[in-house]
Amino acid sequence: MSFDADLTACAQLVERGDPDRFAATMATPVDARKVLFPIYAFNVEVSRAPWVTKEAIIAEMRLQWWTDALEEIASGGLVRRHEVVTSLAHVLDADAARQLQRVVQARFWDVYRDPFEDEAAFSKYIEDTAASLLLAASQALSGNMPEALTDLGYAAGLAQFLRAVPELERQGRRPLVDGRPEAVRILATEGFDRLVKSRKARASVPAKARPVTLVAWQAAPILKQAKSDPRRVADGTLGTSEAAKKARLMWQAATGRW
Repeated sequence: MSFDADLTACAQLVERGDPDRFAATMATPVDARKVLFPIYAFNVEVSRAPWVTKEAIIAEMRLQWWTDALEEIASGGLVRRHEVVTSLAHVLDADAARQLQRVVQARFWDVYRDPFEDEAAFSKYIEDTAASLLLAASQALSGNMPEALTDLGYAAGLAQFLRAVPELERQGRRPLVDGRPEAVRILATEGFDRLVKSRKARASVPAKARPVTLVAWQAAPILKQAKSDPRRVADGTLGTSEAAKKARLMWQAATGRW
């Protein structure tokens, strides 16, 4: 598959909408980018769908559109023409397409202002919005979805969610089940523990799927910061300098470790 106009459009969408994931993807081999950019472009489109309108029914319709598009891919029938959907149809099998449907379904939470019911609901949201992306990408690259990527995806997703907490609160949402500093510390610790667990199972990730792990390049430092000083979550000060980010991405790309 060549880097055609649709793939280029997917890459540009990721570059504009998710620059950190774009940087991580650009650190992967070209053949991997052809698979990853459509999946990550899909994620940009779906993650912003609940926010582009104040009408809940319209937001739900936008998300249902993506569920239906993925079902077309999964069933092997005629697929609607769309730069992202068309590109996805070239790289996804039925298992990967249905894994991405979990991402869409999870995003219905973003349409409304209801809090998570409990910690289990919160964890499921993080896994479905973050880990499912890695699993689908791994399936597309290697034909496998190792459990280690569920733990790695959760850790990466939690790190990014914690960074988004202040903005979600400004939008009138209640992002955390328990926002007290000690509860946030426990949450970050659990996320870091899952990161460590994924490291121990690194060998289970096929070589062809290793490029998907680069999206977790910032998880460790962010979760460590949240563990050490959970007030940084509310303050919106999680994260590292651009130089540190670049150095860590280069290290992970060179070593295959995280």
